Amino acid sequence: MDRKKLIKLSGLNLGIAVANIITFSPRLIGLGLFGVSALETALGITFIFLSGAGLIYSNYELLTGPEKVVQANKIWTVEDYIEALNIHRGLETFEKTVDLLLDQIERLQKKNKTIREILLQIFSAPEMSYKKFDAVIAEVEKIFFMNIRSILNKLDAFDEEDYNFIRKKYEDGAFSQQFMEEKLKVFNEYINFVKAATEDNEQILLKLDKLLLEISGLNSVESGQLEQMAGMIEIDNLIKQAKYYKN
Repeated sequence: MDRKKLIKLSGLNLGIAVANIITFSPRLIGLGLFGVSALETALGITFIFLSGAGLIYSNYELLTGPEKVVQANKIWTVEDYIEALNIHRGLETFEKTVDLLLDQIERLQKKNKTIREILLQIFSAPEMSYKKFDAVIAEVEKIFFMNIRSILNKLDAFDEEDYNFIRKKYEDGAFSQQFMEEKLKVFNEYINFVKAATEDNEQILLKLDKLLLEISGLNSVESGQLEQMAGMIEIDNLIKQAKYYKN
């Protein structure tokens, strides 16, 4: 048991004990179980019952209740992204997009695994050239999942029930044309953002395909040649652009 829970438990039990002492002490309230009147007896029995019930319930909640854990700046794993996307599969508006995003994650992992395997046929893992290349691939992965994180934020904020309600009212002519257009414009911004970010990830996968095509035909790479490859230049530009927008 952690210290905070132990302190809460001790304080609770001590408080109930003190309340009983005050209530039944002859020098204080002096309430008795068998008092001079039926009312006093009833009050005494009621207090004992309530304090006992409170003691049992409160101790049970403290001992068995789940602890609230606040995670600041949680580091997301690939599995976390997959789980978060699966939660949003119920959104009909984005159902196909979510399926595509899950497929993109799978393809990203497969491509990067293949790229690293090919590079290890040319370099050894401790070599600086391999380490530089591996760092670039890791940065590309970071950008890819940053896009997915942004998409997840939009999916969390998107109210599909309200969206469907507004579309129905639009068809029924329930509100003015101007209001409906403004309302639908907001929803379309969500949809367009998700579509654009998903396409950005597809562009990342395309750049990895080009790079994979280049390195798959190599038997060796001379010093400095790696940085001059067209695929590496494209990916390097992607990383620089992402850092620019982040800053």
